[in-house]
Amino acid sequence: MDTPFWLDEPTRPVAAGSQGEVDVAVIGAGITGVSCALALARGGLRVRVHDARGVAEGASGRNGGFALRGGAARYDVARETYGAEAAKQLWRRTEAALDRLEAVAGDAFWRTGSLRLAADDEEREEIRLEYEALREDGLAAEWRDELPHLRPEFRGAIFHPQDGSLQPGRFVRRLAEQAALEGVAFRERDRMASLDEFDAEQVVIATDGSGRGLLPELDDAIWPARGQVITTEPLGERLFECPHYARHGFDYWQQLGDGRIVLGGFRDFSILTEMTGDETTTEPIQEALDAFLVELLGYMPDITHRWAGIFGLTQDLLPLVGRVPGHEGTWIAAGYSGHGNVLGFMCGELVASALLGDGDDLLELFSPARLLVSG
Repeated sequence: MDTPFWLDEPTRPVAAGSQGEVDVAVIGAGITGVSCALALARGGLRVRVHDARGVAEGASGRNGGFALRGGAARYDVARETYGAEAAKQLWRRTEAALDRLEAVAGDAFWRTGSLRLAADDEEREEIRLEYEALREDGLAAEWRDELPHLRPEFRGAIFHPQDGSLQPGRFVRRLAEQAALEGVAFRERDRMASLDEFDAEQVVIATDGSGRGLLPELDDAIWPARGQVITTEPLGERLFECPHYARHGFDYWQQLGDGRIVLGGFRDFSILTEMTGDETTTEPIQEALDAFLVELLGYMPDITHRWAGIFGLTQDLLPLVGRVPGHEGTWIAAGYSGHGNVLGFMCGELVASALLGDGDDLLELFSPARLLVSG
């Protein structure tokens, strides 16, 4: 029951590869770590990926399966906070990352679009501002007032046509198979308590909200948060054609091709207890998920999977990507604030590019120095 649906399918092990000397050690075999390792190997470096568990068994296999462009902040808020050009560039770059992800993912990705719903009149006004900002900057978005199969309390939505649904466990394993073919070595079930234990000249931390204790500065800048998710039995009726999310992303759900509902969120029902690295389900959140499911469907279907996952939150809702100040040879790509499927894929490639010596405007926006005090 507590195995994530995304990890509950037959898999073949990823080849361990050569365990000899490497140029770069990557901590974390999730979306970020594997995409980083693949890019580094294609750049000519010897790479080994370490993970305390297995490929995709952390946050990358424990989320809601959404593949969304942009960042965690609403687009209009991002323009005000990060600057208009920076926000537009970030959204455009994540759109390009979605295209690359689709090319790699095969049957692990479905280009469905997504709906950002207004749960009340106040949220309608907020997402209407986002919609207008997106349209003003030439970014694809559609306004929807007709919302089939939803109760009337929902007051409109933005349809994002370029978004999609991802089977994240399958996608990351497929990415790892490609990385292994490029010569990347994998060391699973390998918990490293200190950066001093790595024998590579360069180390990339790609653990999102996990991996606490590696660097005190990171523990202060990236806060662990728990997301809880449930999956139903396959339903006989097709109700939702794409991922839905409401209440600022606190509630999110989608219906898979086989009819199952994947539903997550309600972290704000017990916000203090959910700011934790403890990867277990809790009664208050699970009860809230069950109650909302009954509201959506009108009845309670059988639940086949219940699980929790840990993601990383940052103060400004942007990830940390680049060299860690004060630590020669240490790099980071983490802190996606719940938007790690696309951002994590993109930022893995981005930190690899930085390590290989290539500049990028996004590296300034994501600079770890903005939130880290040098040790």
